[in-house]
Amino acid sequence: MLSERTFKLLSDRTRIRILMLLDKGELCVCQIMAVLDVSQPLVSKNLSLLSAGGFLDERRDGKLVFYSIRKELDPGLIELIGLLKKSVVNDIDIKNDFLELNECMQYQKKKGTCDMKSFKEYMNRKKRRKKNA
Repeated sequence: MLSERTFKLLSDRTRIRILMLLDKGELCVCQIMAVLDVSQPLVSKNLSLLSAGGFLDERRDGKLVFYSIRKELDPGLIELIGLLKKSVVNDIDIKNDFLELNECMQYQKKKGTCDMKSFKEYMNRKKRRKKNA
């Protein structure tokens, strides 16, 4: 059931961007940090809020925590995510997030790992790329 709390959760742009990324598939915290270029505490706080709001599942793999949109999502939340997707279809930041996610995943696939070392390497690469643009 949708509540005022649910709508408050979705009043934050970062949480909307996280949901749209997770709609593409399961991601770890470092991937979300890399795409949004925000700190680990900010990502973790927003993931925790979305989890408490019934949006997310999490899976641990060693030290890494992977998040995904809950498989048994409340029908109202499914409808709400569908509306969000329609409302951001032309949003330039969301489009850029998807492009950055693709870059990040390609980089990690080439490295063969998802850890803080590859995250830092990727972020240095991203900074150089932005500087040269």
